Amino acid sequence: MEYLIEVHHLTKRYGAHLAVEDLSFTVEQGTVYGLLGPNGAGKSTTMNILTGYISASEGAVSIDGHDILEEAEAAKACVGYLPEQPPLYLDMTAKEYLEFAARLKKVPRDQRAARVERAMERTGVSPVSGRLIRNLSKGYRQRVGLAAALLGDPTVVILDEPTVGLDPAQVIEIRALITELGKDHTVILSSHILSEVSALCDQVLIIDKGHLVAQGTPEELARRLEGGRLVHLTALGEENTVAAILRSVPGVDEVRTRAENGRVDAEVTSGGDRDVRAEVSVALVQGGCPLLALGAETLSLEDVFLQLTGAGKPAAVPDGAPETGPEDAAGEEE
Repeated sequence: MEYLIEVHHLTKRYGAHLAVEDLSFTVEQGTVYGLLGPNGAGKSTTMNILTGYISASEGAVSIDGHDILEEAEAAKACVGYLPEQPPLYLDMTAKEYLEFAARLKKVPRDQRAARVERAMERTGVSPVSGRLIRNLSKGYRQRVGLAAALLGDPTVVILDEPTVGLDPAQVIEIRALITELGKDHTVILSSHILSEVSALCDQVLIIDKGHLVAQGTPEELARRLEGGRLVHLTALGEENTVAAILRSVPGVDEVRTRAENGRVDAEVTSGGDRDVRAEVSVALVQGGCPLLALGAETLSLEDVFLQLTGAGKPAAVPDGAPETGPEDAAGEEE
């Protein structure tokens, strides 16, 4: 399979500190990826290397077949980037800034006006195109930054914390824009809001201490960590009868039951990632125990994140060591 982005053994050093170490992953075309990790995990460093903003100490990055070092201009042309704080010129109008950005991105002169108009329409900037950026709300500034990222029709759009600092209405609007972007672009989204990643992203990359610790859909990661699937159900009948029926279902490893007033509540654990709900429901009905409720419990993305990274636990700091590392000093907070 040919991948849109290939990252091989990427390492970035800031002095003696390893911000990213031997990081490898691939990105498929037409997919929305979530990039997760605790503060200092190396997310921003990774994104800055992908955009060509900084260079890696070791390793290789290929974007749409272009090596980020050997074919830097071609590789960068494939990427649109929205940093957490978009580098906007506050004394320009939104349209003036986008026209300036189009020139920087070497959009052909005869196409600039049309490209700028299209970017403003896609991001909802058109109604404020003539206003100074300094007078725009943070939500509209994010839209202007996103419009600039889309100039040049990049194949990949990289978004670093795009909803930070926005009010709830603005968050909803930006998330809707990201969903639309995912229909035409490959999107890499860094966010601290795990529910946002779960809702918007097809694939999740979790980085911890500069290493890739997991990659997959939120559901795949949850099943992998569960070591089994937990099913909750309620059925009518005798407790012993219900328990015996459940234990007879292929794939069921463990059954726990509790009976009250002719109803039996049960928890069924199946091995691996096997979903036994269909077999369980058929077996109970055939055994004369009507099923009242049935549902599977899976780990949330928050649970997966905490298990893989140990986030929320204070890290041990050697005596006399600074609490912030070189990555923080270099401006790489993520």
